[in-house]
Amino acid sequence: MGAVDLKAEAAHVAGQVDALFEQYLADPGDGRDRLFAAMRHAGVGGGKRLRPLLTVATARLFGIAEDRAVRAGTAIEAIHVYSLIHDDLPCMDDDDLRRGKPTVHKAFDEATAVLAGDCFHDLAFEILADPATHEDPFVRSDLVIELARKSGPHGMAGGQVLDLVAEGRQLGMGEITQLQRLKTGALIEYAVEAACIMAKLPPEGRTSYRGYAHDVGLAFQIADDLLDHAGDEEAAGKRLHKDADAGKATFVSLLGEERARQQCAMLVDQAIGHLHGHGEEGDLLRAIARYVNERDR
Repeated sequence: MGAVDLKAEAAHVAGQVDALFEQYLADPGDGRDRLFAAMRHAGVGGGKRLRPLLTVATARLFGIAEDRAVRAGTAIEAIHVYSLIHDDLPCMDDDDLRRGKPTVHKAFDEATAVLAGDCFHDLAFEILADPATHEDPFVRSDLVIELARKSGPHGMAGGQVLDLVAEGRQLGMGEITQLQRLKTGALIEYAVEAACIMAKLPPEGRTSYRGYAHDVGLAFQIADDLLDHAGDEEAAGKRLHKDADAGKATFVSLLGEERARQQCAMLVDQAIGHLHGHGEEGDLLRAIARYVNERDR
């Protein structure tokens, strides 16, 4: 199998996502310029772009044109960015730093941050509904419906609510797994599923890809808990040790650091196992899974 330069692949996709955001977020030259500046502050540059990268990597399995996969991935990133802007607000996590720079409500103000988040949410569906993403209206409809499900009360937003009510409570492994599967895993799962939808793969043909996405999503969250527990704040570009400070149970607090690392490694191996039917075209997905277990930010 050919070696994959994950850093170069990630930089390539990140550049395309940034270019698409810049295209949509050019100043209109009126009183809305501050809003657009806030959106560019949050959306352009920085971040791992894991979700768009997953969409592009999965699209390679099916020979989907990269520009279309990037559009779908950018829609997912728009939802992710909106969630980060809102998560950082004083009414939620009250964070001052994100991706190594001031959060939107700090760099601008709270009202602008709320509206910037709202607009990223809208932008996601604008991108998916555009024929440039896919010529088949049924495919575009499926992309929109599934992203709505994965980002709403049965997905990411539902997970955030579970996270908010968990503060100060001792959750069990099942409750934490459900919380993280919704809050973090749902969008990661959609990033893989979006490429399956664009390839017109029937639901029964998506099982192995869903398995990969589920395992990578859970491994990503365990790695995130490990980072929050023992990571370097400067490398991470955000405030760490928040969960411990808030008295929240995590995979690390329940399993211990060593067992959490073992569980993360096992999930990564399991995720890679789901790709056994693919050759070199699956190497980028395999590299992403391995990166999840090795990241420091």
